[in-house]
Amino acid sequence: MDDLLTQELLDAAVRVIAGPVTPTIDLAAFRRELAGFDFAEPRPIDELLAWTVARMEEGVVHVTHPRYFGLYNPSPTFPAQCADRIAASFNPQLATSTTSPVPVEIEAHVIRAVARRAGLPPQAAGHFTSCGSEANYTALVCALTRCNGDFATMGSRSFKGPPVLYVSRESHLAWLKIAHQAGIGRSAVRLIATDGCGRMDPGALSRTITDDRERGCVPVMIAATAGTTNAGMIDPLLDCAKLARSANAWYHVDAAWGGALIASERLRHVLDGIERADSITIDAHKWFATTMGCGMFITRHPEVLSSAFQVSTTFMPSNLPQVDPYVTSIQWSRRFVGLRLFLSLGTAGWVGYARHVEHSTELAAMLRQRLERCGWSVINDSPLAVLCIKPPSGFDKPGPLVNRLLAAGRAWVAAAMFEGEEIIRACVTNGESSEHDVDELVTALGAAAAA
Repeated sequence: MDDLLTQELLDAAVRVIAGPVTPTIDLAAFRRELAGFDFAEPRPIDELLAWTVARMEEGVVHVTHPRYFGLYNPSPTFPAQCADRIAASFNPQLATSTTSPVPVEIEAHVIRAVARRAGLPPQAAGHFTSCGSEANYTALVCALTRCNGDFATMGSRSFKGPPVLYVSRESHLAWLKIAHQAGIGRSAVRLIATDGCGRMDPGALSRTITDDRERGCVPVMIAATAGTTNAGMIDPLLDCAKLARSANAWYHVDAAWGGALIASERLRHVLDGIERADSITIDAHKWFATTMGCGMFITRHPEVLSSAFQVSTTFMPSNLPQVDPYVTSIQWSRRFVGLRLFLSLGTAGWVGYARHVEHSTELAAMLRQRLERCGWSVINDSPLAVLCIKPPSGFDKPGPLVNRLLAAGRAWVAAAMFEGEEIIRACVTNGESSEHDVDELVTALGAAAAA
């Protein structure tokens, strides 16, 4: 059966690369078909596997396609896929080292390696998360706990004034949900103006902090973004670090996407200041190209994790912060997701990942040159592999143009906004994308514009 599934997937992968990037399925017909699965009687597993692979082939945007230039959902590495199979076979429970000592040690080892590469001190620690939002939520809980020792017991009532946090208006607005979830409310999130180029404006940040203090608010965290979703911009990390220190606020860097640049000696300088962070978010399932659901939270203050998440139970074999993830993180039951990065990083090494991110940025630069020669413009200046594109004057707006491109199925890009302007967002996400795929995207954009 394993061989059968493997062959089904290999055959599907070949067809995916040769076919359209966009879904082709008739969703109404699929829903009628799906309704026929009433689970009253068993069905043969080989039939179910073949059916599922076929419907997935028809029914998803193919992020594994080399002409997927969309949101940062990469084609995963083969070692990461192997890791999922190993983890599923053994199914370890990573809540405590008592039951899963080897997986817990592997994950901790990888976290330490990434922390060192980012420039954090030797005591830095952390854990794997389901996503960047969970890691960012962990950062806020740590910030609130460090700012007020009574927060763990009393919540936001322990503060003399409303606790507030500061992010760029171009940041990932999961921060609003995070503040809601943490119990301080969405109004606690200060969306700081940008400098006109997509980066948080330090002057606006400083003024907002001063105004908040005068109103009796308590600044608890500044969260800089290293790789904004729409434009790949990096906030002024050093300036944000200085302002956080002067405000006695926790300094977090959301490097969910851009954090992979720590692999490249040539590009690492664009992250200068990340080493000053109290905590960092990096998503391995973005530019490190693991399978989905593999985030990381890393902090130079592991003792704050213990203060924030420590709990004692009678049914767990131990509750040691040094080795038991359930007492230093949000999750209790945990999957062995860190194996994905362990195998990927072990196979490629930092040098392999340096080539990976540099290849992406080189293709993005090539795409920019091709487009500008054809009269298109790029209005962001990101060190990451993403372009905010505007069509030549006289052509349709980005939204309808993108819709026509997606309907044709030759490539995938997104319509988005950058600094108040409608744009076409194209991002190199697949390590297998080539110069030929860049040329195909330029051709597809031209055809969509002319249609």
